[in-house]
Amino acid sequence: MRALITGVAGFIGSHLAERLLSSGATVLGVDSFTDYYAPERKRANLNGLASTEGFRFVEGNLRELELSSLTEDVDIVFHLAGQPGVRRSWGRQFEVYLNENLLTTQLLLEAVKEVEVNRFVYASSSSIYGDAERFPTPESEPPRPVSPYGVTKLAGEHLCHLYFSRFGVPTVALRYFTVFGPRQRPDMAFTRFIEAARQGSEVEIFGDGLQSRDFTFVEDAVSATVAAAEKGRPGEAYNVAGGAQATVLEVLDLLGELLRSEVAVRHLPAVPGDARHTGADTAKARRDLGYAPQTGLEAGLYKQLAASSPSQSA
Repeated sequence: MRALITGVAGFIGSHLAERLLSSGATVLGVDSFTDYYAPERKRANLNGLASTEGFRFVEGNLRELELSSLTEDVDIVFHLAGQPGVRRSWGRQFEVYLNENLLTTQLLLEAVKEVEVNRFVYASSSSIYGDAERFPTPESEPPRPVSPYGVTKLAGEHLCHLYFSRFGVPTVALRYFTVFGPRQRPDMAFTRFIEAARQGSEVEIFGDGLQSRDFTFVEDAVSATVAAAEKGRPGEAYNVAGGAQATVLEVLDLLGELLRSEVAVRHLPAVPGDARHTGADTAKARRDLGYAPQTGLEAGLYKQLAASSPSQSA
């Protein structure tokens, strides 16, 4: 496999690159090191890749790079780059989300339609469902995002399907459900919880803590991503979830057990854009991709703890 990974220095992107390189693939990685969180943390994600045979890195924004040269000699495009975060997508920041999540996707699709690739795998999100009416939620559930971030990820899916139906670009969209594990972004819940608990500080949670998520360990998300490149049906979208559903308070109880200390909690007001519950029906991914998550919530949280240190989160 000759792969292009956008967002290669990110949480999922760096794990994906490692998996592909270990299987003998060549990887061209691209990242712009935006200031959404500290660029040095993302650069650290590349430490194990820089000297690996078969890996080449290009730094730059996809809206400014010559995309034809990046896509001309690859079999698979994994488009993981984008602006994350539900809460920050409101207000004037929405322009950033339009540029990073929508315009960038359109430009990359334009470049790919001029060459032949086996798959274009697009990183979407469970945020496209919003407050779903059915649990577990199948891909056929009408999308109703409740945040501007979710709107841009859904629009990216529509662009992918448009380029598939109009130009034959073999796009596959993956709707990731709350991915966690080593190297998780510092703004994400598990990283914040771990850092606060280890420092003896109060863990800040938004709302009553009874909101629930379908948590997915990063290695399982990577397995689904690789399978989508090999077996995903072009034009389709797939839920990617770990089946480890729990409330925020249940996660904090588990964290306290693993750390062998009580976790103090401070409740903050709920914020707009956070879905109350998420839970995925992954039957389609099991059928088409052979997807079978291997790591549950407790084992995955233990691995994230083990990979981190008191001074720096995973």
